[in-house]
Amino acid sequence: MKLTLGKLLGWIAGAALTIAFVVLMSRLAIGPAEQAVGPRAVGPLTLPDVLFYALAGLTVAGAAGVALSRNILYSAIGLLMALLGAGALYVFLAADFLAVTQLLVYIGGVLVLILFAVMLTNRITEVKVSNASVGLFGATLLFLAVAPVLLAVATVTPFAVQDPGPALHTTAAIGDGFLTRWLLPFEVASLVLLATLVGAVVIARKEIKAD
Repeated sequence: MKLTLGKLLGWIAGAALTIAFVVLMSRLAIGPAEQAVGPRAVGPLTLPDVLFYALAGLTVAGAAGVALSRNILYSAIGLLMALLGAGALYVFLAADFLAVTQLLVYIGGVLVLILFAVMLTNRITEVKVSNASVGLFGATLLFLAVAPVLLAVATVTPFAVQDPGPALHTTAAIGDGFLTRWLLPFEVASLVLLATLVGAVVIARKEIKAD
């Protein structure tokens, strides 16, 4: 009974803090920023706009599937959707090299290794998790607190708008930067990818032994 009462009081306190945070942010930041920006003229909805919002929705839906799915294979499929959507958004930014790298490294490399690790791990469904997560309510409160702030930032921030210039190839400039100014961070990123590869192999070869 005490545990149930404690949880109830914790939920009430968390909900009150979430509401207070949203109200405080609305009064101190969101409201003044919206008044400073003023009304915005909304132009006609074009085909690139529709494609952008469709790809953004695909990315968000995939990310939500990764976080909310209880099946690890479904989470991997959601991750595939999120990565594909992010790569397509790079295409909208005329970042051809980043789009191809997104597909080759994250989808063709990391995601495939994750799937192999899951499929090759023996008796993965027989593992008993003793510390199951019970933080769904806390995660919901955190989402309700952060989502309005992020939406307000996306809508009231006075982003600079300019006409897009001609599409140029970016691969040569990026390759020159990787081999000159950004050589050390590039090598560090390669070590991170190597660690991911080794970790996936170790997980795939690990045997679950009975006590």
